[in-house]
Amino acid sequence: MSPSLRVKVFGGVLMALGAILTIFPFYWLVVMATNTTADIYKTPPKLTFGPELVANITTMLERIDFFGALLNTVIVAVVTTLLVLFFDSLAAFTFAKYQFPGRNVLFGILLATFVIPMQMAAIPQFLIMAKLGWVGDLKALIIPAAANAFGIFWMRQYLSGGALPDELLEAARMDGCGFLRTYWHVGLPALRPALAFLGIFTFIGVWNDYVWPLIILVDPRHTTLQVALSLLKGLYSSDYAVIMAGTLVAVVPLLVIFLLGARHFIKNVAAGAVKG
Repeated sequence: MSPSLRVKVFGGVLMALGAILTIFPFYWLVVMATNTTADIYKTPPKLTFGPELVANITTMLERIDFFGALLNTVIVAVVTTLLVLFFDSLAAFTFAKYQFPGRNVLFGILLATFVIPMQMAAIPQFLIMAKLGWVGDLKALIIPAAANAFGIFWMRQYLSGGALPDELLEAARMDGCGFLRTYWHVGLPALRPALAFLGIFTFIGVWNDYVWPLIILVDPRHTTLQVALSLLKGLYSSDYAVIMAGTLVAVVPLLVIFLLGARHFIKNVAAGAVKG
């Protein structure tokens, strides 16, 4: 076997092993969701799908307001993602393509917020929400997350890397476009791959958020999905098959969003590589 062929075989084995390690947690989730809790605790553990998925989902629906929590989570995730994409792209476009006094200072302050842990920001953020009377309301989840430093930094670096030539901006100005028209018709089309990634990243992060909704949502009617699923865990014992069934159902929308967004992201990146 030639050295180049050995390298290819070794690389293929590593990729296959990585794929197996990546897929196995989801496979194990499906196995647990389709069996009983007694099957999960068997030694050796059961590694095949069982017939209990419908029964586990039915039990889960009886114990928590799943659809109410799902609706709340969809509202928060969709609205937050749209706001993040708009505000972050607008700020990134401004930082990347416009000169104004204090630009570098403001961007430095923005980057400094990366070092502030979420736990440290939770208390002042809660106090602000209490002053506004938003404790227990979905606004307390949406408004504080409507823009973030990571998204601005990510898209600013994307634009600064040559995704949007200055000649296009000059052409837009010569055609009489103002700032907002230039942003909408020139900046946003150039940001499509970056927007796809940030949209996936933001939606998944908001969907899976547990700590902040647990702190701020004191009204059971506004419970989000992750908090509702945590109620399935008992103080002394837990029906893990039911918990895994609820988790499986909650994961399905994330897979759909990821597949749709990743497809768009990869298509735009490939198109850019061909043009380059």
